[in-house]
Amino acid sequence: MDALTNDSRFSAMTFVVIDFEGLTPAGRPAEPIELAALALRPVDGQLVEVGRFEELMRPPADVPVTARDVQLKGITQRMLTSAAPAAEVMARLDARLATPPYRLVAHHASTEAGIIARQAEHCPVLASTALLDTLRLAKAVLPGLGSYGLDSLLGHYGIPKPAGRHRAMPDVEVTAQVLTRLLDDGCAGSRWSTLLELDVAAGLQPTRPPAAPDTEQGALF
Repeated sequence: MDALTNDSRFSAMTFVVIDFEGLTPAGRPAEPIELAALALRPVDGQLVEVGRFEELMRPPADVPVTARDVQLKGITQRMLTSAAPAAEVMARLDARLATPPYRLVAHHASTEAGIIARQAEHCPVLASTALLDTLRLAKAVLPGLGSYGLDSLLGHYGIPKPAGRHRAMPDVEVTAQVLTRLLDDGCAGSRWSTLLELDVAAGLQPTRPPAAPDTEQGALF
């Protein structure tokens, strides 16, 4: 990753790997029920964890947790009863993002981008932050792989599938590992050496213009 860390824009960035777990009611967009974020900063040629955030979110009353949701995610209706609604949780994470610049990172990032866009009034900083999609990075670095799902990339890199796969924090943690491997491989193959080249290969633009952070807030990341 040395080539990237020589780029001043990359070195100044905090990368926030983010994942939502959600419910998919018929005829409606996904409703988030869990959020996790892992903040990483470039230090001595590596991405080093500098903060994390994890919370369940209570869905609207008319969006039930199905048996299939429980089987896949291990999240039950009872677990969500005392959770805060998505608007409050998104606002709490947004308040921590007080020391830019940031780049959000997600696997198949359009899913995360859509959820953030629908909650934009509660998380203006998140909604104004560009994303990097590890799925697109993988397609650039690993042509012809066949499948670019997260499980396939874990298998390709020999990264053990975590206990609690399909929970937000375990998925974020392995996505961060995949990100590191993809950045290393891309540098080794001279595929990229700057943040701009990463954005060209796998960037998604934010849903609204950048917001000025409240410098009075204490930053988690």
